[in-house]
Order: sequence, then structure tokens, then C-alpha cells
Amino acid sequence: MKRTALAAALSLVPVTVMAQNAVVQDIVDAHILPRFEALATQSHALADAAGQDCTPTSTALRAAYGDAFDAWIAASHLRFGPTETNDRAFAIAFWPDNRGATPRTLNALIQDKDPIIANGAEYAEVSIAARGFYALEFLLFDDALMGAGDADYHCKLVQSISADIVATTDAMYGDWQSEYRTTLLTPDPEGVYRSDTEALQELFKALSTGLQFTSDMRLGRPLGTFDKPRPTRVEVYRSGRSATHVGLSLESLQDIARRLASGDAALTAELNNDFNKARTKLDALNDPVFAGVTDPQLRLRIEVLQQSVDTIRTTVRDGLGPTLGVAAGFNSLDGD
Repeated sequence: MKRTALAAALSLVPVTVMAQNAVVQDIVDAHILPRFEALATQSHALADAAGQDCTPTSTALRAAYGDAFDAWIAASHLRFGPTETNDRAFAIAFWPDNRGATPRTLNALIQDKDPIIANGAEYAEVSIAARGFYALEFLLFDDALMGAGDADYHCKLVQSISADIVATTDAMYGDWQSEYRTTLLTPDPEGVYRSDTEALQELFKALSTGLQFTSDMRLGRPLGTFDKPRPTRVEVYRSGRSATHVGLSLESLQDIARRLASGDAALTAELNNDFNKARTKLDALNDPVFAGVTDPQLRLRIEVLQQSVDTIRTTVRDGLGPTLGVAAGFNSLDGD
């Protein structure tokens, strides 16, 4: 009897491992790779638009900027592997900028007419504060920096930052294609992931951290406190994209959550319900930059939205984590 029970128990192990690997492969091939491909593609379109017309108010340039930034937000929760190599994520998305380093660094480049912008390899070595989408937002939408300095230099700076984004996003996508897909799908006792469970935990952590970032940073920063709201601490308010980023993030996180929970129909339904409620509340706000944080009544609706995101976090932590047999673990948002 004991031998039969042991054989039955052991027979379940390969099924569990196969199921874990199937979930990981689905997420890699249907969630991760398409997002990094889209990011690389849209970044090239941004650089092409900047090459055609680098005027800050250019409709085509701003549209290409928005499309490329959208693609990054859809992938921004995937902060591991190729995204973290050489601080690539910070190189294209340096925010929050608590010390105002981005406008200060851009101003210095413009005032000095620093020739470093003429060389892509050298520009990749400048401060991350002067690289990526948040730096471009200042150059395309900030009242002071839009027209700062010599127009020709300003133009070349926009083009250099756009080209730098292309180099970074191409490197991310290339690494996923050539190496990291295999790394995640073929655990090795001596490798980055020693088991399928560890690979699954990496993806679960990406979901958990993405939700935490949206709640604590994208919503928590502008909310501040009731007595001291911080409307100018909201993400990308200059370009009016703050609510857009929350929506894109929730949409992408819902997709990975659904894939992680694919073996449990009830849990999948609960997660979809939680996400849909949060997205409905966001749409009902009709507040592109969360300016309502300064109005007591409107502020309450933003707080309710944040609570809805936190409800998703609870379902992920208490429902999805145990179902998968994993936990989020420590991440950079948890502090020291």
C-alpha cells in the first residue's frame, strides 16, 4: 500500500513540473516577447519621426513618442533579465526623479552645447537622467525646455535620445530572443533559475511588483496626504499621460495574471473581476493627470481607485501565490 501511494505521489511530480513549464512558456511567448518586439518596433518609429521632424510641437513626433511610451509601459513590469542588464530599464525610464536631475541635466547639455550628442556610443554613457522617455517628455512638452537653447542643438538632442532608446530596446528584445527565453524555460541547478518553480516565481514577482508600483507610485505619489496632496509628483503630467499609464499597466498586468492563473477557473474569474472593477473606476474618473487629488470629493474617487488596485494585490498575494506555490519575495520598492 505504501509503495502504491508513493508511486502515485511521484507520478504527480512530472505533471506539476510540466504544468509550470507550460505556464512559463505561454507567458514568455505570448506575453513577454510580443511586448519587447512592439517596444523595439515603436522605438524605431519614434527615431524615424524625430529624424523627419524634431520640432517639439510636431504632431507626428508626439504621436510616435506616445506609441513608443505606450509600448514601454506595457512591458515595464518585466524588470528582470535583459531589462535590468546595464540598467537598461532606468536608461529608458528614469522615474521617479526625486531630485529634479532630468531637467537639470538636460539644461546643462543644452546650455553647454555638449558635443556628446553627436556620438551614440558616448551618449549612452551620460547620466540616465538625460536618457529615455521621461527626458524626451521634458524636451517635447515642458514649457521651459521645449524652447531652451539653440534650436539646432535641441533638435539633435531629441534625435540622440530617440536613437539611444532604439539601441536600448533593440538590446532588450535581442537578448530575450537569443538567450533569456532559453534561460527562463530551461532551469539548471547551476543557472539563473534552478527550477521551474523559481522561473514561475520570477513572473509572479513581476506581477506583484507591477501592481505595487502602480498603487504606490503612479497613484500614491500624487495623492500624498489629505492635508498635503502632491499633484506635480504625478507621472508624466506634462504630456497628460498619467491616467493612460495606469490603464496600460493594469491591462498588461491583467494579461500576465490571467496566464499565471490559467489552471484555476475560479481564481481567473476573481482576478478578471478585480481588474475590470479597477479599470472601470479609472475610466470613470476622466482625469488624465489626477488633478483631482486637490479636491476632497474627486480625491476620494482616486483613493477608491488605489484601493481597487490594492484589492487585486491581495487576491494575487493570498489567492494566486499559494495556488502557484510561490511568493513575491523582496523587491526594490520595499526599501532597505
